[in-house]
Amino acid sequence: MGFLSEALGRVAPSATVAISQKARVMAAEGKDIIALSAGEPDFDTPENVRDAAKRAMDEGKTRYTNVDGIAELKEAVAAKFRRDNGLDVTAADCFVGSGGKQIIFNALMATLNPGDEVVVPVPYWVSYPEIVRLCGAEPVFAVADASTGFKLTPDVLEAAITPKTKWLILNTPSNPTGAAYSANELKGLAEVLMRHPHVHILTDDIYEVLVYDGKQFATIVQVEPRLQARTLTMNGVSKSHAMTGWRIGYCTGPRPLLAAMVKLQSQSTTNASSISQWAAVEALNGPQDFLKDWRDVFQARRDLVVAGLNANTGLDCLVPEGAFYVFPSCQRLLGKTSAGGTKLVTDEDFVLALLEETGVALVHGTAFGLPGHFRLSYAASNAELEEAVKRIQAFCAGIA
Repeated sequence: MGFLSEALGRVAPSATVAISQKARVMAAEGKDIIALSAGEPDFDTPENVRDAAKRAMDEGKTRYTNVDGIAELKEAVAAKFRRDNGLDVTAADCFVGSGGKQIIFNALMATLNPGDEVVVPVPYWVSYPEIVRLCGAEPVFAVADASTGFKLTPDVLEAAITPKTKWLILNTPSNPTGAAYSANELKGLAEVLMRHPHVHILTDDIYEVLVYDGKQFATIVQVEPRLQARTLTMNGVSKSHAMTGWRIGYCTGPRPLLAAMVKLQSQSTTNASSISQWAAVEALNGPQDFLKDWRDVFQARRDLVVAGLNANTGLDCLVPEGAFYVFPSCQRLLGKTSAGGTKLVTDEDFVLALLEETGVALVHGTAFGLPGHFRLSYAASNAELEEAVKRIQAFCAGIA
């Protein structure tokens, strides 16, 4: 009998964490590394939010809280969903956890059984299928490649649904592609889901505030309110307020599901950090005008990176509508050899050779379920991005 659990054996390590760790090790060895492998805003947490955390500490708000969050934060979350998304919810319909990932983990762990299926659009954030497998269920992959702008189509969704389907996971704007569904595109998916009342929807809206070119964010319950009774709408302050390390995610969903998530969280982390919760109250209730400035910066960075990657490199990069990632194809360069002598058989060979030969750290597309691509995060300074693009262009030019 082995010591480690069978459940853990079903799960692969996070490829994004692995590449980032390798880059950190190389940097510690004195190598010139530009790490564009992690999904983390490079801005500071807004000062008013930091001040709120300091006040909470000074006022002794350092004790346990309710498992599902302090009342003030749940009220702020409900107000945000009403204000920004048009969702008819109250604090009783909301839940707070230690980051968006814990919200997803809680929801799936509380509902999945062996034999259940979860539809996961491809490419996907690396944790979705692994959490499903950890729960003993099966991810069913629905391909949404470059031919559809990396967006799931109604026909592909329909084909993926079976009597065993319990959840659809929908992420917009997307990690890793930056694809953002319009209200019209969500309406098409909603029409399919209305025909399958046994399917629940987990919509990961963590990149909501980062939609570009004047386009409007939409979430599926906003588009089709009749789905509200079987939809968990997840969000957080990590990307919107540069609070990745504060670990606050939140959601709204059916109360029986939230009750099950409370039960599970009561036996794991109990509550999210009390200090972080008070900071998140200020993040949601306080001024939001800085978001436009941040969005403008990210859009300019997007344009810089897309233009550079498409400039006679052999790469093919679509223009993403949101988030802070691009997901170019390196397919035309595979089967060739890098200037350093590495045979580029796979996309992983490509990103590892790029890292070794140029010091630019990216994540290979296979980690997200779609080989022949890679993910670049442009949540970095313009100077870093300009230098990274130059190195990528030189690397691609040296491929024979």
